[in-house]
Amino acid sequence: MVTLKSPSEIEQMKPAGAIVAACHSEIAKMIRPGVTTWDIEELVDDMLHRAGARAYTKGYKGYKYATCASVNDVIAHGFPNRTPLKDGDLVKIDIVSQLDGWIGDSAWSYGVGEVSEEVKKLMRITKECLYIGIEHAVIGNRLGDAMAPLQKHAEENGYSIVRELAAHGVGRELHEEPSFIHVGNVGKGFRFKEGMVLTIEPMVNAGTWRMKIDGDGWTCRTTDGRLSAQYEHTIAITQDGPVILTDQG
Repeated sequence: MVTLKSPSEIEQMKPAGAIVAACHSEIAKMIRPGVTTWDIEELVDDMLHRAGARAYTKGYKGYKYATCASVNDVIAHGFPNRTPLKDGDLVKIDIVSQLDGWIGDSAWSYGVGEVSEEVKKLMRITKECLYIGIEHAVIGNRLGDAMAPLQKHAEENGYSIVRELAAHGVGRELHEEPSFIHVGNVGKGFRFKEGMVLTIEPMVNAGTWRMKIDGDGWTCRTTDGRLSAQYEHTIAITQDGPVILTDQG
């Protein structure tokens, strides 16, 4: 069942989103060759703690870390580690905070040092897909009205949309209804309603959309070893249009 939030509850959710956005702003300043995803993990863990927030993913279904750190062909749920990032790497950092009982969730892609034109284009198109999805997530539209143009934009540029990992509602829990993927047909799917709070989080691959999971049970990577990018915001559906709760400003 979808839990609709009141305008007051949406306001209460904003601080949880703001601290995640602040973390991403700081990560953008520190990303460079030689930095490790463990350095990022420590930064985020400390920022959340100092803000009075909890790193929601720590202990979630056995996951141990405050961040998911996914490099190059890793799509999502990669473990942070002490391997230095290299010039040209593409790293995705996913952060979930819990503050005053509410969840904020946002993932962002970062190019490390001097990246190739291939990486730049994949990042650009993926971010454009995110905002296409958000633009069409308005009261009265169906899910497919937002996902179809998002999917079309990725595929027209030679990319594919991951289908095996879902976006979701957000509230007092990380994964609330509705659950959905970023492909669809115009006029199909649930209708966006006032008070829905959910993620838009396209994962876009340079090659096939298919993925595999490493032996650790978490790390999702492309089956063909090609690059993957992701951008994610938590948004609220309101009478004034979609409101981004994890906006970095």
